[in-house]
Order: sequence, then C-alpha cells, then structure tokens
Amino acid sequence: MDRMSLWPTPEELRCALRGPLPGRPAQLWMAPQPRPMDADHRPQFAAVLLLLYPCESGWCFPLTLRTNAVATHQGQVSLPGGARHGRESLERTALRETAEELGIVASKVQVLGRLTSLYVAVSDFQVFPFVGYLPARPEFHPSPEEVAEVMETPLETLLDEQARFEEDWDLPDGRHLHVPYFLIRGHKVWGATAVILGEFVWLLREMAAARK
Repeated sequence: MDRMSLWPTPEELRCALRGPLPGRPAQLWMAPQPRPMDADHRPQFAAVLLLLYPCESGWCFPLTLRTNAVATHQGQVSLPGGARHGRESLERTALRETAEELGIVASKVQVLGRLTSLYVAVSDFQVFPFVGYLPARPEFHPSPEEVAEVMETPLETLLDEQARFEEDWDLPDGRHLHVPYFLIRGHKVWGATAVILGEFVWLLREMAAARK
C-alpha cells in the first residue's frame, strides 16, 4: 500500500482546518504547567508554519534547531516563523519567515489553513500557526544566523505514543514546570512548538476516527 494513502489528502486537511478545531483541550495536552494560556493585554503578533511535504514514510515537516545568536529561545527546536512586520497578513508573515529561515521558495507553498493561536508569555507574542503543503520535498538553504540544523521529521513520529514524555523541570529563572514534550531525534521539543504539534496530532486523530 502507498503510505501516502494512509494520510489525509491536502484537500481533506484544508477542509478540517476550517474548523471546528480541537482547540484548548488539545493545547493543554502538551502545554507546560503552570502556564498562562491567555494574555491580559494586547501582545505582539507572530506566525509559524507547519510545512508538509511527501517523504519515504508518508509526510514530513521541517523543524529548526535555533542557533545561540537569535534573540529568543536559543538552542531550542522550533517551527519556522517569527514576528509580523508592519501590517502584513499573518499568512504572509509565516511564509516570509519560513523562506528566510529555510531558504525555500514561499510562492510554491499551498497554505491549507490555520490551527488555534496561542500566547507565549516569555516572548510576549500571540502566535498564529499555519499549515502549508508542498507537492515535493523542497531544497533547504538554512540561514546560518538563525538555524543550526534543519530537522526533517516524519509526521508519523508525532503519532507514536512512545515519543511523548512528561518531566518536572526547574528552570534557570526559578520557575518549576511540569513539562510534556516530544522526543524527536534526541531533542526535547516542548513549549509553544509542542503545543502546536499537539493540536495537529489531535486533528489527525479526529480525522482518522471520522474515516472509520
């Protein structure tokens, strides 16, 4: 069987992303606790892109290992993205930032929709996650200032229950957190990135259940 046939098509994903989305319950599944889930003021806006493309195992998507030269979240694993510039659309922000970080051609990306936004208190951003699709694996030319490594990740990794863990962490700033995370290629993927990926996992599982 063609492994791509095991996954929803881009058009099916586009329809599912129109909603209703899994939302807050799915976000809490991978959210560190305690964590403010909403801002009490108007934060800055940012956008990220979960970029799907076909690979040997079905679908893959890129994560980035951030360098120590970036302003925030140094050395962490993230989805490509960043802050909105001026009055550009949030979709444009996600595409522009992904093109800058990964060196891909943004005009070739089909944007399928958006997941639920979330507030990231440590950087004071409301982050809007978009889901995009490319019909073939792109060539990556990562920005050396921002990206230490492009981690091409099979989507099936997220659906493996053995890839999800929980730990209690004492952070350098004195906070104590209960942290769910995905273990991907030896890296602990947590925080906002894990929350976004967690909602996407819930969406895929809901779609799979509806197909039965």
